[in-house]
Amino acid sequence: MKLTILGSGTGWIRADRHAPAYLVSLEDFHMLLDIGPGTLYQLPKINCSLNDLSALFISHFHPDHVTDLIPFFFATRYQLGYTRRTPITLISHYSFSDFYEGLKRAFGHWVCPPEGLLKLRLISEEDPFSFEFGPFQVTTVKVNHNPESLAIRLEFEGKSVTYSGDTGWCEALIELAKGCDLLILECANSETFASPYHLGPEEITEIAFQAKPKKLILSHFYPHSENPYLGVLKKNYDGEIILAEDLLTLTL
Repeated sequence: MKLTILGSGTGWIRADRHAPAYLVSLEDFHMLLDIGPGTLYQLPKINCSLNDLSALFISHFHPDHVTDLIPFFFATRYQLGYTRRTPITLISHYSFSDFYEGLKRAFGHWVCPPEGLLKLRLISEEDPFSFEFGPFQVTTVKVNHNPESLAIRLEFEGKSVTYSGDTGWCEALIELAKGCDLLILECANSETFASPYHLGPEEITEIAFQAKPKKLILSHFYPHSENPYLGVLKKNYDGEIILAEDLLTLTL
């Protein structure tokens, strides 16, 4: 299982950090976790075509996590370029149906992939929600951000990746992440500035201490949060700590 960080940033535009997007690959199965603006331009840099994408997970509907869904759907209509004939599956909260209807009202049929090439797997209110998908066992839980916000855990043959999406302090996320090989946590807050429903070093320290992932990736950086103080975290957590960078790749 391989993780490639396509976007380690936020909605604040920067040349060195694109908006959130993480590609989990297992042989020829490629699953995007969020698809913020700039994601589609990052894919060719790692020799990944739009045709290669097997699935999308959208954690919530804020623009920095979902905006490139519009050009992706538009690109599927270019038959000379988009040649995939097996459907791509989109996983998200059940309210995605209403969100998608809004996109269609705004853009019409141009954001409707050709018939049969898109499947929606929408998550109910059951929490946690677990199912088999592709090569993975998938589990999602609601987290403390937007009403539709979800975190996700992917497992395959004893290896696991957990992605928080955007969230504040959340007990359900700790349970979801317990013992995973790799935990991707948002780090939008710093010691000097904190926004509600996001995480900073203090909350991250406690989550890492309780969940005990083997590796911890901090991501979703604003300029004020990209150099978090890790002193307390390192005292309470003995796993590897990685500060995310665009196009960083890890193999489990």
